[in-house]
Amino acid sequence: MVHVDVAVIGGGVTGLASALALSEAGASVCLLEREPKPGRHTSTHNSGVIHAGLYYPTGSLKARLCVEGRDLLYEFCPKHRVPHTRCGKLVIAADDHEVPALEQLRKKSHENGVPVELVDADFIKSKEPNVRAVAALWSPDSGILEAEALVKALEHLCRDRDVALVVGSPLTGANATEEGIELATPHETFVAATVVNAAGVYADRISEMLGGMPFHIYPCRGEYAELKPSRRSMVNGLVYPLPHASGAGLGVHLAKTTWGSVTLGPTIHYQESKDDYEGGRIPLEAFVEPAQHLLPWVTLSDLQPGGSGIRAKLHGPDQKFADFLIQRDTVNPRVLQAAGIDSPGLTSCLAVGRRVAELWSRSL
Repeated sequence: MVHVDVAVIGGGVTGLASALALSEAGASVCLLEREPKPGRHTSTHNSGVIHAGLYYPTGSLKARLCVEGRDLLYEFCPKHRVPHTRCGKLVIAADDHEVPALEQLRKKSHENGVPVELVDADFIKSKEPNVRAVAALWSPDSGILEAEALVKALEHLCRDRDVALVVGSPLTGANATEEGIELATPHETFVAATVVNAAGVYADRISEMLGGMPFHIYPCRGEYAELKPSRRSMVNGLVYPLPHASGAGLGVHLAKTTWGSVTLGPTIHYQESKDDYEGGRIPLEAFVEPAQHLLPWVTLSDLQPGGSGIRAKLHGPDQKFADFLIQRDTVNPRVLQAAGIDSPGLTSCLAVGRRVAELWSRSL
């Protein structure tokens, strides 16, 4: 029977970056992905934003790995021809009542070591002439990338490092042995000394299969609208409202992609299904009011339907925050958890991969 040092379950950016870092640390690695190709779900169903690290509780994994991952991405993208731009971001106060909350966000940003600047309406107009706001936080280190290109670059690097990328192969069974964990798919059975759980919205089920610690993933769907092509020139970069007071998300925002479209979203909808992107989607009319909060001139006729994505959250709608779960499993030490990687997961992926590889190396 085939034996490998590490099996990674999940071929999104978290799994790919972990497999790459593990292979660079000297491990023999097999990555299992249930879909026909990597990165078909959360990794490419998002805003594509490179977050600077403004929002997250100081000292949390999200805060630290966002900053580390941001810098790694800005090194990685030009080297591996991933389209991206460090365009900066405005977080706006639409009126005077929102300015105190903007001040609080500036304080948190500074505590996280993230440079931001409180700017006035003239500065906002110089960056985004069509946005109306009394003040904003300017984050110069925020940016955007083409997520599909990032997935392809990581996949290519993994193959170059002799990572066995096995697609179309969901995990169907797992049994403990003296040498590790025997893993079964519809096509093969092999033994891994260590298993990394990077299965996204399915990470809770995979942990149970592996005999690991119990936790629950809450699928949270985010939907997008887009500005019609004739209106795309009205937005230059990234424009955000203040984040939700509930802590559930960063708010419906504008993002100009590397290929020129302008997305508006995502919304927040907790659901039972882990893979329902389309059922019961909200009407396009529901995007008009949040759009007008950022761009007062927007009407329904300026919008068209966009895509949707599903976040893998470790907290439900009644909680404000849950950190990434990146650790050696407390029940089965042969399992390394890389779960609950919601926003800023895309930004943090290379840093998450490094952390997973460090956890593995400590066991040698």
